[in-house]
Amino acid sequence: MSDLIQNSDSAWRDWPIDREIVLSRLIDAPRDLVYAAWTDPDQIQAWFGPEGFAIETKEIDLRQGGIWRFDMVAPDGTRYTNRMVFLRMKTPALIEVEHGSDEDEDPGKFRMLVTFDEQSDGKTVLTLRQMHPSKAQRDGAIGFGAVEYGGQTLAKLARHVAGRKGR
Repeated sequence: MSDLIQNSDSAWRDWPIDREIVLSRLIDAPRDLVYAAWTDPDQIQAWFGPEGFAIETKEIDLRQGGIWRFDMVAPDGTRYTNRMVFLRMKTPALIEVEHGSDEDEDPGKFRMLVTFDEQSDGKTVLTLRQMHPSKAQRDGAIGFGAVEYGGQTLAKLARHVAGRKGR
């Protein structure tokens, strides 16, 4: 895993654009509050996932080198196993993870970079970039709803941190 961490900057710089999914959202909250929502186990479980989906955590260790294993349960009861390995964390600027299903050697796993850019008005621009191993996998993720579901997830994050402002 250390090679992934050491080589992650060049990987992002050189990644083919036809394998990426990029989502961005302006969040009306300070960067440290938004970053904390991603790194506090209680908070991330409260907002993560699309509308109507529940998170059932099996293991959670939100630090560089840590793992979050969870099931995302759809409204119809369908379970999607997930595993995130936290490759790199720079408080409060970025989080990089390897994300896939909760199985070893998952051919569908992808890399994800979340950046937190503080604005002069106290708001945060959150950008989430997914790097997929192939264009076909990226296209499949888009067809499955990755952009719509990702937008819903970021909207839930915005609502979550709005409720924590001023605490």
